[in-house]
Amino acid sequence: MKPSEAKHWDGPPVAAWAPWSPAEVADQLLHVGVPWCVVGGWAIDLYLDRQTRPHDDIEIAIARTDFEAVRAHLGQFDFHSVGDGEVWSLAVGAPPSPHHHQNWLLEPTTQLWRMDVMLEPGDRDTWIYRRDEAIRAPREEMIATNRAGIPFLKPQAGLLFKAKAPRPKDEQDFNQCLPHLDLAMRTWLRDALAALHPDHAWLRQLR
Repeated sequence: MKPSEAKHWDGPPVAAWAPWSPAEVADQLLHVGVPWCVVGGWAIDLYLDRQTRPHDDIEIAIARTDFEAVRAHLGQFDFHSVGDGEVWSLAVGAPPSPHHHQNWLLEPTTQLWRMDVMLEPGDRDTWIYRRDEAIRAPREEMIATNRAGIPFLKPQAGLLFKAKAPRPKDEQDFNQCLPHLDLAMRTWLRDALAALHPDHAWLRQLR
């Protein structure tokens, strides 16, 4: 959606996205003191250990309860709550929207969007699927770290998010990942898909 078409839009347009790389995100979050991980398409590429396609943005996930710690750590940047086609500037000290999970990070000096901070349920020990909190696992089973020390969401969980309404890039991510999923990953994703999307086309390939 363009700013002119939105009910409310604070900040520059979508064209101002100039996302950090995963390594730059890790540099910015060094010593942040709370768990975080790269999610979305970049998490798939971190798992595959190579960039398979272009990325228009970069997303990380944190626990909603850790938002203030991350905002304080990134105090030189501005946070904007995003949802339902709207972008709202978050005043200093203002809480994020309880109804939305996306928060775009704006670099004031350049007026560029740098990162999307996703607020998730769960805590430092437990990973919880935001769309159905019955699906959960120990955090250590769902988060991995690459050789450069960058944490990322494992592909079985990332693909579950992408399965809801897969776009061409999501289909590409699934096809890139499928040969590299071990039995435990395949089984977890198959069972989660069967519970949430029992007619999903990916189930045939996971069996």
